Amino acid sequence: MVMGELAEKTQVVVIGGGPGGYVAAIRAAQLGKDVILIEKENKLGGMCLHHGCIPSKALIHASNFFYSIRQAGIVGIKTGKVSIDTKKLQSWKEGIITHLADNLSKLCTLNKVERLQGEAEFGDSHTLRVGGEVVSFEYAIIATGSRLNELPALPHDGKFILSAKDVLALQSIPKELLVVGGGYIGLELGTVFAKMGSKVVVVELQEQLLPGYEPDIVAVVQEQMEKMGIIVLTNASVGKMVKGKIIVKQNGKTQSFTPSCVLVAVGSTPNTKILGLENTKVKMDEKGYIIVNEKMQTDEPTIFAIGDCTGAPMLAHKASRQGKVAAEVIAGLPSAFDNLACPAVIFTDPEIATVGLSEKEARQQYDVRTGKFPFKNSARAMTLNEEDGFVKIIADAKTEQILGVTIVGINASELISEACLAIEMGAFLEDLADTIHQHPTLSESLMEAAEAVRGTAIHLFQGKNGP
Repeated sequence: MVMGELAEKTQVVVIGGGPGGYVAAIRAAQLGKDVILIEKENKLGGMCLHHGCIPSKALIHASNFFYSIRQAGIVGIKTGKVSIDTKKLQSWKEGIITHLADNLSKLCTLNKVERLQGEAEFGDSHTLRVGGEVVSFEYAIIATGSRLNELPALPHDGKFILSAKDVLALQSIPKELLVVGGGYIGLELGTVFAKMGSKVVVVELQEQLLPGYEPDIVAVVQEQMEKMGIIVLTNASVGKMVKGKIIVKQNGKTQSFTPSCVLVAVGSTPNTKILGLENTKVKMDEKGYIIVNEKMQTDEPTIFAIGDCTGAPMLAHKASRQGKVAAEVIAGLPSAFDNLACPAVIFTDPEIATVGLSEKEARQQYDVRTGKFPFKNSARAMTLNEEDGFVKIIADAKTEQILGVTIVGINASELISEACLAIEMGAFLEDLADTIHQHPTLSESLMEAAEAVRGTAIHLFQGKNGP
């Protein structure tokens, strides 16, 4: 790496230190490239590590633990009064984040990735301005992620109108929480605080929670939410705020709420507009997402883009995979983002995990058969007192190739990995059904669901003989 007084030269520059960016930087370094990683914050990990995936999962675990103690009487365990020390909870959560961020810094140092703090702007297709420095490069990888949206009527103020980032840092449990947005962020965090004792109301503009997910999945989660006391208002919108009162309109009727605070969780927007991309040949769509090919190249062949800034699905693990692809293509390897299976997980109660085609998508392309195995028929789910949900497998009716898998239930986030591998490897129902699964486990439900498609499930009466 050649360093000048005000300029640096490198083979590869990566903009953004989130789960796409740091992975791309380390992989490029592993492949022998000189790499500079630019991140505007002083620690690596991006939104996912510091204000999203990791802190939310820590709070979800804590709330589940707390809730399970309060429900322990169901299995005959007597408990006294339990409470939450929110300051200690936040300290524990922050300790996890600090440990992971420090480890990322060490990994970059060990792999000889140079770090540069600041915001980057393209001067042209081979130079970037970062503060007072100029970085010239052979290749660039844009991994700038996305930012949380705001509502004009309810702009974030960090005190009463909160973003997901704000809510994750709360030092006390709100007595009443109004959640605007029934997507995965709103439901995950709404459930956390409901389990910790908040009275929660969720307002969703569309006709169902989790728009885009199939109704049979949503029904399981919504039923459990309502058991917790969460009020769900669909086909509803937030009108305005008047002296601390939030006006909600639903089906022509109006009602008002006076919550302790409001969580606005209405999606995100790509961080692409301040990059100076107009100084390059990089093209974006009408929503500001960068257009790329399967090698993660933009219309400027030496500039790549990965992760949230390239559009849906906006998932950390997708960004990481794309980061590896971009680094390998730059190094001359025959790599491409051509994965058949990219799982999506929602950490509600119960969890939702999907991979491949949904039943609706599959029916638009194939003649399909489906099989569903409910967790209420699973011995392991019963012993865990977690019988809500099911495993559903969608397969090609003619070939019996597995096209998609949906799991809603306990540990769905872990169970989906087997389904991912099955789809990526082009597996058939027979492959999954004839694989011996250990007993008693939740994973047996995947085997049973595969058998259910074929009409041969043992622990599910289907009223007919299979093949």
